[in-house]
Amino acid sequence: MGLIELARWSSVLRGLNYYSNKNVLSWENVGIDTYSGVVLGSNDNKYEVYIDINHPRKSKCNCPFADGRRVICKHMIAIYFTVRPEEANKLIKEIEEYEKEQQAYEDEKNKRELERYKELKKYVKSLSKKELREKLLNMLLLSEYEEDDEYDDYDDYYY
Repeated sequence: MGLIELARWSSVLRGLNYYSNKNVLSWENVGIDTYSGVVLGSNDNKYEVYIDINHPRKSKCNCPFADGRRVICKHMIAIYFTVRPEEANKLIKEIEEYEKEQQAYEDEKNKRELERYKELKKYVKSLSKKELREKLLNMLLLSEYEEDDEYDDYDDYYY
């Protein structure tokens, strides 16, 4: 597993943000797929970061989240994207595609809901006052019955 896979998703997104905002102040290659650098963090704090791409758990940062722990923080991710900008671009593209799919899904859902609303509105307008009152009364009685239901889903499922 790599740095991205081992990090929390929130750390990946914040690290991507730090990379995009050029919060990586300096970095250098210190060995095969190992890098060290300084990242500007929250409240203008500067953090010293070391990443080992082949052995991510050996990566270190002196930020409060990662200091003394074997976790991947946003500062490590920022350095990673700085030395591997193609990975940042790939992730940005994946996020944009996901958001586009989500927007298409939401648009389709809203369209269906609007169509259903129009159908129901047309149906309600077609009812007489008497029919409307009967339907409303039946729905109210049904909702009371459902609230009063003593059936225990938990017991039925687990016993």
